[in-house]
Amino acid sequence: MKFLSLCFISFFSLMFMFMMSFIMSIFFILYNLTYLIEWEVVSLNSTSIVVTFLFDWMSLMFMSFVMLISSLVILYSENYMSGDLMLNRFIFLVLMFVMSMMFLIISPNLISILLGWDGLGLISYCLVIYYQNVKSYNAGMLTALSNRVGDVALLMAIAWMLNFGSWNYIFYLDCFSCEYEMWVISILVVLAGMTKSAQIPFSAWLPAAMAAPTPVSALVHSSTLVTAGVYLLIRFSNAFSEWLMMVLLVVSVLTMFMSGLGANFEFDLKKIIALSTLSQLSLMMSILSLGFADLAFFHLLTHALFKALLFMCAGMVIHNVKNFQDIRFMGGLTLFMPVTSTCFMISNFALCGMPFLAGFYSKDLILEVISFSNLNMFMYFMFFFSTGLTVCYSFRLFYYVVWGDLNMTPMLKLKKDEWMMIFGMLGLTFFAIFGGGALNWLVFLTPYFICLPLFMKIMPFLVSIVGVWLGSVLFKYNLNYYLNMFKYFSIVIFSGSMWFMPLIFTKGVNNLPLTMGLSSFKVIDLGWSEYFGAQYMYYVLMKLGNLNQWFQMNDLKVYIVIFLTILFVIVCMV
Repeated sequence: MKFLSLCFISFFSLMFMFMMSFIMSIFFILYNLTYLIEWEVVSLNSTSIVVTFLFDWMSLMFMSFVMLISSLVILYSENYMSGDLMLNRFIFLVLMFVMSMMFLIISPNLISILLGWDGLGLISYCLVIYYQNVKSYNAGMLTALSNRVGDVALLMAIAWMLNFGSWNYIFYLDCFSCEYEMWVISILVVLAGMTKSAQIPFSAWLPAAMAAPTPVSALVHSSTLVTAGVYLLIRFSNAFSEWLMMVLLVVSVLTMFMSGLGANFEFDLKKIIALSTLSQLSLMMSILSLGFADLAFFHLLTHALFKALLFMCAGMVIHNVKNFQDIRFMGGLTLFMPVTSTCFMISNFALCGMPFLAGFYSKDLILEVISFSNLNMFMYFMFFFSTGLTVCYSFRLFYYVVWGDLNMTPMLKLKKDEWMMIFGMLGLTFFAIFGGGALNWLVFLTPYFICLPLFMKIMPFLVSIVGVWLGSVLFKYNLNYYLNMFKYFSIVIFSGSMWFMPLIFTKGVNNLPLTMGLSSFKVIDLGWSEYFGAQYMYYVLMKLGNLNQWFQMNDLKVYIVIFLTILFVIVCMV
């Protein structure tokens, strides 16, 4: 094993940077520090180009988590991508991806945020099309073009901020929050955040991006690309008006419900976990729109830990069952892969919010805050029902992959667990168990204490129990057993296709412009302009050329006829 390879150098460098950033973030929390560092890049006469960096506890802690997860993902990739001849190119792409995310995190300036934002979009396109085939290409184009909408919104926000005299948005959030200009900027920022975090109607690209290698999915869906939109909205949260937050709340709750429902009828292992990411992103967006930005950030950090672990375990399972991703071909893997199954179930329980794992501290607190908030019954029901759907698809995954019958063909032989992949997973398992409690003491200097009636206090637990029961009853999968969910096949098709959103917002949006373009191409380019343009000129010139050639071939006859004609005219005139 080469310990001087690019993977190991990147792993140790990022791990060292993680420890430094995490220690500094604790120091910044204790002393309530915020540093703005300005670096003058170019100064020419009276014009200067200055790059500004914002260092506070939030940016440093988020950076430390990004570096922790990316270091373990790169170590994991050494084994997972061992068959790739261009492994160093893959590692360089991942490092550039992490650098773009760092640049976005520490930027208090919309111009530099756009650079990190576009860097994420471009490199995510390169990573999605890494396995070169038609499906990956289509997924990459869908990812890139969906994110262009957010880039355009950010560019418009940058143009609108010229009214303020500076692009450092951090200075204007409090003093201009009621101004008309800040309303326009906040609407554009919310639109950009919705595209990056795949909220309705931009949800189609997130499951499609699963065409990327699994280590990339672990990095993208935990702490980088999809969380960039939530992080930007957390930074801008002071400037949002009430009506904008209500719109964001409705959109995020609908996305949470849609993704939870879709994950229960999906059979692709990576797409199920991608839809669970979408569900958790919507949970962060919804609690942010209720005014609790600190809770959204807390859940962002805890979610990053167990979601990266979940993708790593899924990658190990796919790696060991000869690249099958359909969960119907799996089952009984706890006998063959005990360590991977243990890590998989720990991350799954953390996603469900099992007490004292990482997800419990943030999800339970969010649900109690929602119970305490001034929401109507419909929103309350949607929140708790979506939480029940999370438990339902988690136990469905557990039943199909880990606990159920072995459904693979006997010819498949499982590989041995490589130690570097195991080391990466065990490192994140430690944080998925203990990270939530530690962050709870760090992020909230004053602990939340919420008093509720007994029934409302145990409501998250009751919803989880109902989710477990539904997951076991509806999705039981055995030989000679009729699946209950097929009794309602039309509902299954509608729910499993994300409410036909990939079809509506890809083919539905493109169909009319492309059809009109084809019609105009046929009518104008291949029609009238061709008839009266180049083809008609060619036709006329050919006729004239043929006539001229006939004259040249019959010049003696023509001259005699002309001579006789002139002679006849003269005789007649005389």
